[in-house]
Amino acid sequence: MNAQASPARDVDVPPGSNRSLVPDGFLFGVATAGFQIEGGFNGPDEPRNNWFRFESEGRVVPSGIALDFWNTYESQLDHAVAAGANAFRFSVEWARCEPAEGEIDDAAMARYADIIDACRERGLEPLVTLHHFTHPHWAGEDFWLDGRAPERFARWAQIAAAAFAPSVRHWVTINEWNILAIQTYVTGDFPPARTGDLRSAVRSLDHLLAAHVLAYDAIHAARSDAIVSTNGFAFSTYGLERLGTDVLTARLHGVPRADLRVWLASRRSRFEAAVDAGGLVDRTVNRVIDLDRALPRTVAAVYDSPHTCTLDHVQTDFYNPDTASHFRPPGHRTAGGRHWAPDRMLWDDPVDPDRFGRYLTALTVPGLELWVVENGLCNRRRNGVSLERSDGWDRPRYLQAHLGALVDALDSGVAIGAYFHWCLADNYEWGSYEPCFGLYGVDRERGCRWMRTDAMGHDSAGAFRALIEGLTSGDRGVLTCAPGELAG
Repeated sequence: MNAQASPARDVDVPPGSNRSLVPDGFLFGVATAGFQIEGGFNGPDEPRNNWFRFESEGRVVPSGIALDFWNTYESQLDHAVAAGANAFRFSVEWARCEPAEGEIDDAAMARYADIIDACRERGLEPLVTLHHFTHPHWAGEDFWLDGRAPERFARWAQIAAAAFAPSVRHWVTINEWNILAIQTYVTGDFPPARTGDLRSAVRSLDHLLAAHVLAYDAIHAARSDAIVSTNGFAFSTYGLERLGTDVLTARLHGVPRADLRVWLASRRSRFEAAVDAGGLVDRTVNRVIDLDRALPRTVAAVYDSPHTCTLDHVQTDFYNPDTASHFRPPGHRTAGGRHWAPDRMLWDDPVDPDRFGRYLTALTVPGLELWVVENGLCNRRRNGVSLERSDGWDRPRYLQAHLGALVDALDSGVAIGAYFHWCLADNYEWGSYEPCFGLYGVDRERGCRWMRTDAMGHDSAGAFRALIEGLTSGDRGVLTCAPGELAG
């Protein structure tokens, strides 16, 4: 069952009207991930995931207690409510629920059910992710190269759906399938830390998207009105993002399997024109991900599925979509010193709200809503000291600018159903606690103590709440006032 797109709104609202600037039922949420907030992984007598070797060998900073969400989830959900959210995205961690192959931890499943109930008690719509960059240690670091991986993941989805579907309608199968493949086999940031292995990256992309299709079918078998999707990281390179969406929705467009390649070529040209892409990096990647041979498992799963479309809405994570700009010369200046690797640090990602608005238009699929399930600003906290961004951006201003672009897109007729900020509080960011994205800062040097402000000293939670209240009440003034005035 596919979610229907919201109709375009009449924006010629009479003066003094308090009509909401967002559609009825719009979700304003905060996004999180289990390994980044729960704590209690990869230590003695704790469940192990695919990051176990990295942590035990000291290749990364251990996740430790993270935010201790596993034990203190109620107070943290209260913080989400205080920030104005009516939705909460979190992951049900496969490694915790199935610590040994074929052995389900009933107590862990029950705890996740309690978390879901706690969300609903607070008026937070749960958005559940089944794979957020982690899987059980027993599956192996190269799990997504295994030809059996799609079916094995679908069995996990079936287990989770049987347990939680009665209470959960909204699902993310696999988080940022494109980033997972790239950072595992191209940049080497994720286990097993291989670099430049483009063949493995493309193979894993195919298995990840095929796994999504099979999981989609499994969740819908458990709940027919489920809303199921997978979120890609916004890239300007067609083969790294939009290709996946187009393959998953090809049957919705009435494209026969025999005509798929030609149709994808036309879709690539349209996407590149819409997002001003097609540079050297984009062309090089697109040559590697050849439309004639890419994603054979995914294509087979799509055309074998009993569902005409295996996305119920389009999901995107928007940070820095320009593929080429993720690379910088070694030794470039960054917050806190120089960086000697050829990549751009998260706290140096350029801020471009106008491009965010253009992407919202470019990513739409007729008949499907678009959900922004991650969007946020990073700054660096090093040795207990929070550093300002070199470009001067702060989180309240960022929220105001991006929600303003989202409202503009809504006004132009783009059907958008949700906006989730990444993230609730500064958490574990895949090997480090230095990147800070939270509405709430966390002082880890003094016992994982939550701050009243974000890491840069701004009341970002209050700003987010004021923006939500203003947009839902029809007050456009929250989009034009000085950002510092948002929290009162």
